[in-house]
Amino acid sequence: MSDLRLEEINSIHFDVLKEIANIGAGNATTALSKLLDAKVDMHVPNIEFMEFKDLAEAIGGAENVVVGILLTLDTGIDGMMMFILESDSAEKIVNSLMGRTCGSLDEFSEMDLSALQEIGNIIAGSYLSAISTFTNMTITSSVPYLSIDMAGAILSVPAIEFGKISDKALMIESEFGDKDTIINGYFILIPTLEAFELIFSSLGLM
Repeated sequence: MSDLRLEEINSIHFDVLKEIANIGAGNATTALSKLLDAKVDMHVPNIEFMEFKDLAEAIGGAENVVVGILLTLDTGIDGMMMFILESDSAEKIVNSLMGRTCGSLDEFSEMDLSALQEIGNIIAGSYLSAISTFTNMTITSSVPYLSIDMAGAILSVPAIEFGKISDKALMIESEFGDKDTIINGYFILIPTLEAFELIFSSLGLM
């Protein structure tokens, strides 16, 4: 049982989490540029702790249809991580990958869904790699699970799983693409309090 409470996370801890988010965004930019064979810019406009009940509203509302990629953290720290794209952003990035023009997609094919799963895995893995590098911890995750559903339904999974431990998650809003195509993505990290304690302890902040 962790002695840490989220209320005790101070500005120094939060600055560390911001730095991890920026490194993760840099890793994701490099990986996406290689995948899409194009220049990709990415930055992190917003990072904050949010209560589970407010997450859906932050990504367009509980009934907003989104593409969610969920991974559980298996080694090093416990928890879940999610990468969420609004459906129009998911369509943009798949069309870019497949060399199609925007607006030409009626519904996602099996190949499109596989591509989205891999993109989500790459981006989530980029942030996971940033945490590992920063803390010198070995952290592994499960095979990604992809779901297309309303934001409220997708976000209910971590809320049910971790609601007894904490009612908050770390949400990193990212923008990526080029000047003509801006895509908003939401990376959500839901570690246990023990995981936060391990991260901060590894950095000498506990």
